Parts: sequence; structure tokens; C-alpha cells
Amino acid sequence: MRWWALGCAVAAVVVLAGCGAPAGGGGAAGTGTSGSGSPAGASTSSGGTATPTSAASASPASCAAGHVRVTVSPGDRVRELCVRPGAVVTLVLRPRVDDKRWTGVVSSAPALVVPAGWQVDADGTAHATLRCAGTRGGAARVTASAKAPDVAGALRGVFTLEVNVVPYPQNG
Repeated sequence: MRWWALGCAVAAVVVLAGCGAPAGGGGAAGTGTSGSGSPAGASTSSGGTATPTSAASASPASCAAGHVRVTVSPGDRVRELCVRPGAVVTLVLRPRVDDKRWTGVVSSAPALVVPAGWQVDADGTAHATLRCAGTRGGAARVTASAKAPDVAGALRGVFTLEVNVVPYPQNG
């Protein structure tokens, strides 16, 4: 559990740094902003508050709750996210630049994080809804697969979202 505390302290810094970024402005290498001015790949539907894109750097106090949107660029390989139980994550996978197409998502722990919806737009953008367990915490790896549409064979995981569900503290 100590790695959660260490990782959580760094997330607060990431969130605070991302909140001051102007909309459309870039940041350090590997960080950008989505249309809402939040760090690329992280935003909440309640607006204004950015959620951390790295759970390894997220404190339990800064874990996202409610509805969270994570946008994935074609070159992204792994992303980490810290959420509270009951959170609903909308995973948006931007169109790929190679000949492969997004084919679906799979959770390593469906009792904790379950893919509840899948849709691919005409332009190749894929949307997945991930529902987190309502009361317990833990970690799950959500893998998005892609393959060329005209080639037979096994799917290949090309993006991984590491989801850490951190329960609310118990009082009393």
C-alpha cells in the first residue's frame, strides 16, 4: 500500500500543473491539453478539474470520481488512471495511423473494472465505457486491441490503461 501513497503525492502536482495550462497550449514533452485545457487524455464531465493521467502519481485525495474521460492518441502505449469506486470512465481511442483498426477492450479484472460499451465511429475513433466496482478497490489492466481489418489472426493489444480504484476512507 505504500506505493499508492508515494504515487498519489506526485499526482497532485501533475493535476495542479495541468490546471493552469491554457486551452490548446502545449506543455512539456508528452503532455498536451485536450480541448478543455486539461492535460491530454484526462478530464472530468463536471468540468474544470483535471484528473491525473498517471495513477502512479495520484494521491487518494486526487483520484477522480464520477465520470472521467480519457483520450488516447495513436502513439500512446500505456496510461495510468486513479479513480474512486463507482467511477465511469469513457475511453476515447483516436483513429490509428497504421492499417490497423481498434477492435475492442478487455479488462484483466472484470469484477473491478468492466467494459460496458463499445462503439467505433466511421472515422475510426473508438469509444469504450468502463464501469468501476461500486465499493471495493484494486487494480485492473484494460487492454485495447487492434488489427488490420482484412488479415486473419490474433488480436494484438496496442494500448493499456492501468486503472487503480482507490476506496474512500472508512470513518468510525
